[in-house]
Amino acid sequence: MKNKIKIAFVVGVLFITASCNQKKEKVITPKIQYDVTIQSPNSSYDWWIQNIPGPQREKLIETLLKGALSGKYPVYDYFYNPINPQKVAQILNDSIRKTVQDKNPPYELKDTVIVKRIGIKDIAKLRFLEKWDIDPANLEISKKVMGIAPVAKIQDVSGNTRWQPLFWVITDNAFLKELKKNQTENFDD
Repeated sequence: MKNKIKIAFVVGVLFITASCNQKKEKVITPKIQYDVTIQSPNSSYDWWIQNIPGPQREKLIETLLKGALSGKYPVYDYFYNPINPQKVAQILNDSIRKTVQDKNPPYELKDTVIVKRIGIKDIAKLRFLEKWDIDPANLEISKKVMGIAPVAKIQDVSGNTRWQPLFWVITDNAFLKELKKNQTENFDD
């Protein structure tokens, strides 16, 4: 009988402790999207400010690109439409159509297509799609990454440089199911 009382007491203490220690997290936002610079724009900054050291940064980008190109990861365009590895390869071959004047007489204008392969070194930012929760008791914030988009520095036909998200790699299965459900509903309409 004493053992049963001891066991009941221990179970009761564990139950009370577990229920007291449960986090009462509240959602700050179900979706937030932002860019993170992963290659420092200023070499005078400390190494860790807006920077992931070269080998780790390159390995991360290589993992994203290889996974997207091989079909290992679910990949979507900027509007969350699924895309296949062939489309990813097409996105990574940036082409600019430009009219140039021939340097030799009769100085005719010619249309030219310049193809530039977007590679690991062109990607200096990542765009994150996350869900943020907070524990009001201690202001502990937890983040759940739902998607990652490599962002490349691209030059347009006028010579202007801009940052372009290439595609989304969706990392959260619940968000992936939501996307697939929405696409099925939209397809059925």
